[in-house]
Parts: sequence; C-alpha cells; structure tokens
Amino acid sequence: MARGFDSKDVESQIEQREADRRQRSTPARTPEEIAREGRRESLLLTRARVQKDLTAARHPRHREQLEAALRHLDAELEKA
Repeated sequence: MARGFDSKDVESQIEQREADRRQRSTPARTPEEIAREGRRESLLLTRARVQKDLTAARHPRHREQLEAALRHLDAELEKA
C-alpha cells in the first residue's frame, strides 16, 4: 500500500518542479500587457462573430452595418 502513495508523492513533486521551472522561464507580464492581450483577444473574437454574421446576412443594410463593424474592428486591431 505504501508504495502506491510514495509513487504518487514523487509524481506530484516532479509535476511541481516542472511547474516551477515553467513559471520561472516565463517572463512576468505587466498589468498593461495583460490588459492589451485581453483587449486584442476580445477584438479577435468579436471580429470572428461579425464575420460569421456577415456570411449569413441577407439584407443589404445589415450587410453594410456588419462591413462597417469589420472595418472598425480591423482599425482597432491595428492599434492594439
């Protein structure tokens, strides 16, 4: 019985060391970088949704609105 517990303990120690090593090798990001990445991800998700809506849109006015939204999102992504 004890052997099973020991192997699990060793396994958890190995996993912890690997996690610590990954954390040390990853440079710390500033709050601004995290916010910028979050905003960019949000813009990309929104763009994907608008693009999907555009493929399904039938009414010309709705298509114009979606195309304008895509242009706006592309401009925002350029800034981000």
